[in-house]
Amino acid sequence: MGRVTERRRVVRIRNGTAGVRPDTLVAEEPLEIRLNGRPLAITMRTPGDDFALAVGFLVSEGVLGRTEDVQAVTYCEGATEDGSNTYNVVNVQLAAGVPVPDITLERNVYTTSSCGLCGKASLDAVRTATRFPGLADDPVRVTARLLGELPDRLRAAQKVFDRTGGLHAAALFSADGELIDVREDVGRHNAVDKIVGRALQAGRLPLAGSVLLVSGRASFELAQKAVMAGIPILAAVSAPSSLAVDLALESGLTLVGFLRGGDMNIYAGEDRIGY
Repeated sequence: MGRVTERRRVVRIRNGTAGVRPDTLVAEEPLEIRLNGRPLAITMRTPGDDFALAVGFLVSEGVLGRTEDVQAVTYCEGATEDGSNTYNVVNVQLAAGVPVPDITLERNVYTTSSCGLCGKASLDAVRTATRFPGLADDPVRVTARLLGELPDRLRAAQKVFDRTGGLHAAALFSADGELIDVREDVGRHNAVDKIVGRALQAGRLPLAGSVLLVSGRASFELAQKAVMAGIPILAAVSAPSSLAVDLALESGLTLVGFLRGGDMNIYAGEDRIGY
């Protein structure tokens, strides 16, 4: 298993004086996700929670919706020429009777740690029908004051960020602000997949009545992942994209951006936010 952090030599200049010292960096390694033994996607990620990342990714693709959909998740041996296990290849074996999608037409198998959608053939291909269509009817409500407290709670839970300064994070909160789960990764989409995957493994999908908070911006992909997991509220500390807002309006997702202290912009689903 790869390490979450690694040490590298760095020349550090402070106040005009240079010195050599070791620096702690976040690890970044490729993870190939296979479905029933066939390559599906490669993403650059921070090692850890790889099984959750793989099944969470498949939730966002519309392949999985229940714990029972998965027969097994394993690391693939013999992933290198010498037959050693790199722990960078994961196979998800579907349970009997679960439909296998045609993975040859819609996805180029390479994604990056900053964009998991770059290989999609078209935007239409990512508007996958959710297993949990009642998102617009989720009655959850939160106050603006509570939302404003969540970024500090997320930041306090970012253990690896404190050592590296190089990780995104995603956190799942209850409607009363209880921290349910938090994951870190070089890719914010990976961090969300890890949260969703862990929820599927625990039999907790859909994640009704919850709030997903992400560091950085809210892309279309992150909005899609929230919708596919049945999460009614997505908040980000930075800006959303126009497509993320469009998807939120279409699906009944509450979308909040620029969440900083008590300030925020509500782009969709404002009825769930109490002032």
